[in-house]
Amino acid sequence: MDRFKAMQTFVQIAEQGSLTRAAEVLGTSLPAVVRSLAALEAHLGVRLFHRTTRRLSLTEEGRHYLPSARDVLLAADTADLALKTEAHELAGQLTITAPVLFGHMYVAPAITRFMQRHEKVRCSVRLYDRTVNLLEEGIDVGIRIGALEDSSLVAQTLGTIRRVVVASPAYLAQRGTPQHPSDLAGAPCVRGRIDAPPQWTFHQGGKTFRVTPSSRLEFNHLAPAIEACAAGMGFGTFFSYQVLQMVAQGRLKLVLEDYEPPPKPVNVIYPNARLLPARTRAFIDWMKAEFCGLRL
Repeated sequence: MDRFKAMQTFVQIAEQGSLTRAAEVLGTSLPAVVRSLAALEAHLGVRLFHRTTRRLSLTEEGRHYLPSARDVLLAADTADLALKTEAHELAGQLTITAPVLFGHMYVAPAITRFMQRHEKVRCSVRLYDRTVNLLEEGIDVGIRIGALEDSSLVAQTLGTIRRVVVASPAYLAQRGTPQHPSDLAGAPCVRGRIDAPPQWTFHQGGKTFRVTPSSRLEFNHLAPAIEACAAGMGFGTFFSYQVLQMVAQGRLKLVLEDYEPPPKPVNVIYPNARLLPARTRAFIDWMKAEFCGLRL
């Protein structure tokens, strides 16, 4: 029995959920897949799958064996790549995701510089304003703002971003500058997400303040919401990087800075695997160096 080939067959069956689809992916016949699986089960002395005419599922032993089999195959792939590639070169496909505006402003330029350094790397960048499941969507590395909730991923913090409240100078001159979060209760606000929570949260001295401004204007995208704030339509709450340029231009002004909530972490996230391709590790290290000490 070719144990390496048998492990490849087992992993493909588990990932495809079908003996027939595994045979198609491996470019072999269904009987060959069945024989390979049977030989591996005989070698291990356990059944790896429950099989009926309608359903195929991993046994408890199969679930335990699958991560180790994947690690062995990845280690072999990594060793092959190391032999085929010069020590100073990286190669292969990277798929990366990030939030739309932050990705446009900060992540994409860093990726471009990485790609200029490593000419044999191919890269697909996907910018989404939603939580992306890296494993289900086949993504190698993500940049995410906020705490990590998925325990199957690893997060390394690149920096932090503030949540700020802004309004136009003309609006503040007309209506007055709030001195306390309670001054925003019922005040006109512009929202950049229709599903955003109605309450805004503030902190100071261990105390939490929650107020509900009047939602006068709502968008399903941030850019027009920020423009509307700059046009004097009311207060808005955004991440600091989203409004820094307008603040610098004098089109928006920060208010209630002493009551801002704790900064959110900016993390680089990736699957919790002991063995990562060299290009993935190199990219993670690159982003840590690019964003070292980021404070926005």
